[in-house]
Amino acid sequence: MKHILIAALAAMPGLAWAQVLEIQPVTDDVWALVGPKEQRDPENKANNATFGVVETADGVVLIDPGGSWQGAEDIDAAIRTLTQQPVRYVINTGGQDHRWLGNGYWQAQGATVIASEAAVADHHARAQDHMIALARFLGDSLEGTEPSYADVSFETDYTLDVGGLRFEIMHRGPAHTPGDSFVWLEQRDVMFTGDIVYVERILGNGPARNTKSWIEVFDAMAEFEPSRIVPGHGHATDLATARRDTRDYLVNLRSRIGALIDEGGDIIDAPKIDQSDWSYLEQFDALAGRNAQSTYEEMEWE
Repeated sequence: MKHILIAALAAMPGLAWAQVLEIQPVTDDVWALVGPKEQRDPENKANNATFGVVETADGVVLIDPGGSWQGAEDIDAAIRTLTQQPVRYVINTGGQDHRWLGNGYWQAQGATVIASEAAVADHHARAQDHMIALARFLGDSLEGTEPSYADVSFETDYTLDVGGLRFEIMHRGPAHTPGDSFVWLEQRDVMFTGDIVYVERILGNGPARNTKSWIEVFDAMAEFEPSRIVPGHGHATDLATARRDTRDYLVNLRSRIGALIDEGGDIIDAPKIDQSDWSYLEQFDALAGRNAQSTYEEMEWE
C-alpha cells in the first residue's frame, strides 16, 4: 500500500521533489532516495546524489542531508510520503556538498547531525569553495543555505542506537573526500557508503580524493559482506556491482597511470589510458579523461 501511495504522489503535478528524487525501497523500513546523475542545477538543488532513509520506532535516521536548504526541504517532502515520524538524526558521510550543506535545515527541525572529525575539518576548509560553486550552479535555489556543522563528531567509530536499531558509523581513512564514513545497519543487512561507492555513473576523482586510501576504505567496508548497499550515487545495489563500478575502476586507473609514470609518460598522455571497460557508466565521456589526469597528479608524488 505504501508503494502505491508513493507512485501516486510522484505522479501528482507540482511536487518538484518527485521529478528529482526517486524513492527506491531497499528492505523493511529502509529506502534510498536516488537523485539524478548529472551536474547540480536549480531543479535538483544539489541533490544529484543518493540518500538513505531509515524509519525506526523513535524517528527517522537520514543518511546525508541534501546539498542545500531547499534540497533538504525536498528530501523532507519525500520522507513525508513514507512516514510521519520526525527526522531525529542526520549522518554526514563525507565532505561533498550534498553530504552536509543541508545540515542547517535539519538542525532547525531539531535533528542531531553526526559526522567524523575529518569530515567536519573538511567542511570548514572547503565551505567557501562549495558556496561559490553552488551559487553558480543553483542560482536562486541556493537561497537559505548557510554552512552548518555537525553537533556530534567522532574520530574513527560512533554507534547510534535509536528505535531498536544500531547504526555503526565508521571512518577508515580518506576516500572521495578526507572524512568519508560508511554506516552499517546489521539488523537490516544494509550498508550506506556515501561516496565510497558509485554505481551506474563513473566516479568523480576530485581535488579532495585519495585514490590509494579509497581502495583500502572500500575493502574495509566490503569486509562486512553486506547484501544491500545504498551508494553515494546510483540505485541501491549489491556488493559485486559496487566492486565492479568503483573498486575495479580505481584499481585500473591507478595501475595504468602507474605504468604510464614508470614509462616516463606525461600528464598530457594520461587521458589516453584504457578505461574502456567502464564506458557503460554514465558521465564516462565527461569524466574519464579528467579522472586520469587527477590520478596522475596524485601518483606523481607518491
